[in-house]
Amino acid sequence: MEAAKSRRKKEQNKTDFSAEVVLVEPEIPQNTGNIVRTCAALGCPLHLIEPLGFSLEDRYLRRAGLDYWHLVEITCYPNIDTFFNTNRDGTFYFLTRKGQRSYHEIDFRGHIYFIFGKETAGLPNTLLAKHPGNCLRIPMQAEARSLNLSNTVALVLYEAFRQNHFPGLKR
Repeated sequence: MEAAKSRRKKEQNKTDFSAEVVLVEPEIPQNTGNIVRTCAALGCPLHLIEPLGFSLEDRYLRRAGLDYWHLVEITCYPNIDTFFNTNRDGTFYFLTRKGQRSYHEIDFRGHIYFIFGKETAGLPNTLLAKHPGNCLRIPMQAEARSLNLSNTVALVLYEAFRQNHFPGLKR
């Protein structure tokens, strides 16, 4: 994890863009493991808000994350308030099917936290109500409720990195 922190600091000095992923009460270990792989590929820290629907020692979580765990700075928080009290600097975007704007309409610059809700319920309405202008959605057919969480994380992160010309990544 120290290697991940050091690498992130070096990359932040090269660009004015950086991104972090926040999972609020994730429930499915395979999704979180896949998200670890995406975070490793992009050099993004991962924040996990408890309660988690699995143990961090879960074999399915570990298998999905393969051998990328050492590449990702992972921080756990007992609740969302502790997360916000610890991380005050940056722009917070909340991914939700209730968002008024699509993620592709945003010009992602600066230090960004992308916040995703649990697989079965999404983000709490009380949280979304505090940040209505920063609630983003992904366009899809009206009949489809949502995309898989790990797919959503990858889609949004790669769009943000694309807009910033994939800083620090091998192309």
